[in-house]
Amino acid sequence: MTAEQILDHIEQYRQKMMNLASRSSMVDNEVVEVSSKLDILINQYLYLTKGRSLKDRHTF
Repeated sequence: MTAEQILDHIEQYRQKMMNLASRSSMVDNEVVEVSSKLDILINQYLYLTKGRSLKDRHTF
């Protein structure tokens, strides 16, 4: 996935999270799931744009 594609996905998930949260709460399970996916996408973007391979990423 390219950095531009990741940014598109980030924006889609951000909008989805905001819409869900406006109808429920920030601790709703679905909001938390979307937020977690958003975090993953942001991390992927940061690793990609910093010239690091996602394979170099350490898992904890």
